[in-house]
Amino acid sequence: MNQSAIHTNASLARVLTHAIEKSDKPRHQIASEAGVHRETLLKIMRGERPISLERAMLIFEACGACPHAAILLTIAGEEMLACEWMHRDMGAFLDEFMIALPGQLDRTLGRRVAELRPRWAGGTSQLVAKLLARHIDDLANRDIAMALSR
Repeated sequence: MNQSAIHTNASLARVLTHAIEKSDKPRHQIASEAGVHRETLLKIMRGERPISLERAMLIFEACGACPHAAILLTIAGEEMLACEWMHRDMGAFLDEFMIALPGQLDRTLGRRVAELRPRWAGGTSQLVAKLLARHIDDLANRDIAMALSR
């Protein structure tokens, strides 16, 4: 394994360990649901055994964590956010968002997808975050207005 793969495996092991420790299930049950032996799960948690993304997904799912969000954030170097969000609505949102985004981009942009530039990604992510913040504010304001009108 090269250095990058070793670092990624170690990071993924830490995030998986967090998911396992925060789960309300015992380790032997998580191992069983993920289709791994209990000793193998311990080796994965200690970073002694490389883990495939498929196996990591199964372990996250067995823990009740959001697998896509946890893996994506871990690979992106956002280990702390992966741990923080995996059992929250933000993790579930990110899971659904990342599953839906490629298809939506393809349908919406069509052939124009070739015109996208990588340097636009940061600004686009800021626009999406601001749009979501405005949407949340609008919903909160509607709830307040409805409560006041009663």
